[in-house]
Amino acid sequence: MPSPLTQDQLDAELSAAGYLADDTLVTALYLALELGKPLLLEGVPGVGKTEVANRLAGILDRQCIRLQCYEGIDAGKALYDWDHARQLLQVRVAERGGSIDTSDLYAPEFLIEMPLLKALRNSGTSILLIDEIDRADDAFEAFLLEFLSDFQISIPEIGTVKASQPVVTILTSNRTRELHDALRRRCLYHWIDYPERARERAIIELHAPGIAAEAAEHLIDAVAAVRRLPLIKKPGIAESIDWARAAGVLHRDGASWPDALKRSLGLLVKDQEDFAVIEEAAVL
Repeated sequence: MPSPLTQDQLDAELSAAGYLADDTLVTALYLALELGKPLLLEGVPGVGKTEVANRLAGILDRQCIRLQCYEGIDAGKALYDWDHARQLLQVRVAERGGSIDTSDLYAPEFLIEMPLLKALRNSGTSILLIDEIDRADDAFEAFLLEFLSDFQISIPEIGTVKASQPVVTILTSNRTRELHDALRRRCLYHWIDYPERARERAIIELHAPGIAAEAAEHLIDAVAAVRRLPLIKKPGIAESIDWARAAGVLHRDGASWPDALKRSLGLLVKDQEDFAVIEEAAVL
């Protein structure tokens, strides 16, 4: 499944879509498309892992099918389920006719598509996002192996459903736990880190237009200083953007930029203990 774009075109399209990726991420995306392999993106929360899939879906004019993982998720929530209400209605209709054929209860029309099955059936028009795979348990990881290896799943009542072409698949992980080697081996891997200073400033200026150059410099310095502190939750790029936007609103209403940044700190930091650490460090 060759990529419809060259690597340079993919980089340009991402930038045009408002996602300023570095060269290593663009290369990883390009190779995942060229080789038809799932792409595993790891990194701390807020660095733009999920947004990669959303922007790529827009660039390729595809539907982004999202499977949000959580503790206890199972195959029934990820793969398929049966429409039990329709099955029960079918049984009642059959009873009135005097005969019941239970094999009819597992015909395809009673099947409810969950994200994985939907992605298989629409492999040419969709992108599958398996979000926060580290929140699921080991059993769910093992369940995914067949899907990621061959882009197929087995349904006992129907048989094997196989994609007509590799499914463009992006998995994300915040690394709250280690993923198993079997899952990693099936994927192309990339770590998304906090952006370097120049790129983060470009991101801020793109998504928070109107911020003064001096204020942008002060904000980037402050974010870098805050991330060096022993916080419970370090701010990501999304928080930096929100902080810049909020400070811009307060500045428009008459506050100085330093005062606006201090007053809107709740957009950057989301824990009272972290507030105390920042206040003690006097980084703003």
